[in-house]
Amino acid sequence: MYLRPAAAAAALLATLAGCASLTESTEQSVLVQTVLDHREIAGVGCVLYNDVGKWFVTTPGRVTLRKSAGPLRIDCAREEKGWAYEKVDSKVNANLWGNLALTAGVGYFVDKNTGAGYDYPSTLTVVMHAAQDKEDGPPPPAGVTLF
Repeated sequence: MYLRPAAAAAALLATLAGCASLTESTEQSVLVQTVLDHREIAGVGCVLYNDVGKWFVTTPGRVTLRKSAGPLRIDCAREEKGWAYEKVDSKVNANLWGNLALTAGVGYFVDKNTGAGYDYPSTLTVVMHAAQDKEDGPPPPAGVTLF
């Protein structure tokens, strides 16, 4: 008779242990650095943004951002030096897969919506374009076709 409550408690703990939204933070600290012609450039202002927020950092520097299942866009510029526009996709972390198995998929949707089941690379190296290339401008947004 006492075995059932203990087994139920163990199953509940195992289920909760797999939920990334309970065990992982929805925030992540990343290091942003900028490079031009294979050399690091300091003092570049960068805006990082995804579907849940926007953050500013001067490189090289760390910024704490909110994780998301969506991509992280990085827009950097420094007068007389250059510009950059990049996109970094988030990657599924191990907790999300465990959550999928242990909660029959329910926790997966929670972790996807909170971003807790995803990570961006911990170091973001942004490749700058020289200032004289400014006339060309940054690449068009995703989904825009040029002819």
